[in-house]
Amino acid sequence: MSVEAYGRLPAVVTLDDLAAMNNADQHGHRFELSPEGALSVMPPPDSEHAAIASRIFAWLILAGWPAEQLLQAAGIKLPGPDGVGGRFPDVTVWASPQPRSVWLSVTDLLLVVEIVSPGSAAMDQVVKIHEYAQAGIPRYWVIDRDAAQTATLHVLGPDKNYEVAAKMPLAWLLQTAPADHSIGG
Repeated sequence: MSVEAYGRLPAVVTLDDLAAMNNADQHGHRFELSPEGALSVMPPPDSEHAAIASRIFAWLILAGWPAEQLLQAAGIKLPGPDGVGGRFPDVTVWASPQPRSVWLSVTDLLLVVEIVSPGSAAMDQVVKIHEYAQAGIPRYWVIDRDAAQTATLHVLGPDKNYEVAAKMPLAWLLQTAPADHSIGG
């Protein structure tokens, strides 16, 4: 199903519908769904966004992280009290290689990285931080698109809320090792 095919959305959008919408979109948008059923349309990433994701990916690879455990824009299922949502984080780090699937369980997910795009700040810094914490994802990093490309590293606390573990320019983060942030390899 795609928006173009229906002309309007169904009353309830499923993860299968969401996958079909993403496949049908010819303009590079990402359709995401909150666990409560709110549909979001994310604009296609620009070249700066792609460069930041590539730098983080290369940093992890050079530190010895297995490529099979690093995914870009992989779909994750987010369980919630009212249903299941689906998000496409920019970079994900996994404890083990994942099966081939459109929607992956967050069971082995160690880290989610979101790169703030124009218009996505509220989604990345308010909505997703709550969803990812409630899903039990141990680490959530947000990379801002300010002059320093500020990286805010969140760690899940015992109360299922994120605490800021560090905040630094991306260039500084990339001078450290993933193990310095409790991400082994």
